[in-house]
Amino acid sequence: MEIKTVSQCTLEDVLKAWNKGFEGYFVQITMDEEMFLNRLVGEGLSPKLSLVAFDGNEPVGIVLNGVRHLNGRKTSWNGGTGISSDYRGTGISRALMEETLAVYARESVEIATLEAITGNSKAIALYEKYGYRIANRLLFLSGEFKTKVTEPIQMQIETLHPEQLSNLSFYQQEVPWQCSWHSNKQGQAKVFYNLENEAVGYMLYRSQWAKDGQLERLVLYQLEVLGQGSVDYIPYFLDSITNQPVKIATVNFLASNPVTNYLLENGLEVTTEQVQMKKIMNE
Repeated sequence: MEIKTVSQCTLEDVLKAWNKGFEGYFVQITMDEEMFLNRLVGEGLSPKLSLVAFDGNEPVGIVLNGVRHLNGRKTSWNGGTGISSDYRGTGISRALMEETLAVYARESVEIATLEAITGNSKAIALYEKYGYRIANRLLFLSGEFKTKVTEPIQMQIETLHPEQLSNLSFYQQEVPWQCSWHSNKQGQAKVFYNLENEAVGYMLYRSQWAKDGQLERLVLYQLEVLGQGSVDYIPYFLDSITNQPVKIATVNFLASNPVTNYLLENGLEVTTEQVQMKKIMNE
């Protein structure tokens, strides 16, 4: 077996490793060239830090990696580890994990993060073997939000570019990788203030449009209610985007976030459950 970086491989081999590696997986994540390249760029994944395992000339395993500074600490993310079905259980996942941790060490990573489907007990056990620990329970939700705005609330709304969120003292930096502003530079952000100019909440989201030009779905990456706010403000937050019925999907919302429970009580359902895992390097 030989391990190369993605930057040393052809795009054809990398795609083959990815698509074969996730055959029969819990969630269908087959990608074509455009989807794969968009994901690399959009989510800050590094071809020089990502790895492909070969058996001769055959790509049989892959792990995608990215590194960022979050809250002043160098943080990595494993954006997907896949092994071809014929090679599962042969030690390739362990070899890729060991080489990945070596990459993190060379890059002076302080915190290593990843997510795993809750039902994927083998993967979770592997990560725990290499020092990862479950930090959070994460939920993907989907459905039509059923609560309507009844009485108007006086609220100030500021629309921002996603990267501007990082300059706000109340913005939460430590969120799952795909939910940060870094991964959603093409998205939209809103901050909500009461009449005393106190921030009561903010959203990071993307709008998806139908062919007829109508808003088809909102994808929420962050929806936070702050100190002077209340989950009862959420209908007003969403109404600032549209007052028409719209489907909503959330990405990796913390199960412990009161917002998550509020959405579940108002029309959304759990579609996927994951665990967020973290490893403190050099611990």
